Parts: sequence; C-alpha cells; structure tokens
Amino acid sequence: MMREADRIVVLITVGNDEEGRKIAELLVNRRKAACVSILPRVDSLFWWEGKLDSAQESLLIVKTKASLFPEIVELVKRVHSYEVPEIIALPIIAGSEDYLMWLNTSVKQGEHYD
Repeated sequence: MMREADRIVVLITVGNDEEGRKIAELLVNRRKAACVSILPRVDSLFWWEGKLDSAQESLLIVKTKASLFPEIVELVKRVHSYEVPEIIALPIIAGSEDYLMWLNTSVKQGEHYD
C-alpha cells in the first residue's frame, strides 16, 4: 500500500440529491475531483442560530489532491444553497497504489474544463 498524505477525501453535505449531483458534476467536469460519491439521505443534527436543528441531507465524498482544496471550496461556495456549507477535508494516509495513481492523473490544478 502506498502512503500518501497529499491526497484527501472531502466531505460536503448538500440539501438534496439534485444539488449533490450538480456539485459533483461541477467538480469532476472541472477536474478538481477524480471521483465524487453521493450518499442519499443522511440525517444530520447540528447547532444553527443558537438552537439544535436537524435536516435530511445528501453527503458528497470527494476524492482529490490536497493542493486542490482551496479551488474546491471556492467552486462549492459559489453554487451551494447553504449559507455556511460543510466542506471539510480528511487526509488519505494509505491506499491502493493503482487507485492513488489514477486519482493523480484524473485531477488538474488551475485549469478550467467546461
């Protein structure tokens, strides 16, 4: 197994599957993500405006490079429906060498694809 801390998994919650698909397509089409998995219907509990709140959301699991995280945050904030969207990154500390090499070749920094 290859150990690589320069690759990350980004978690993004969205209001529904449609919004999730729109954001996933944006990230993959712009080559900011190698893959985005969409998990429908996650139940979230959270503090918002001083009180406990809850929502049924979808969760995006984005596989990418750490160097692309600022561009991902910028793109997602531009199109996300939430005032304060969850966009958090976790390091990939190990993975299949073939998969990590594919991830590297699937994303591009600073380039825009439409």
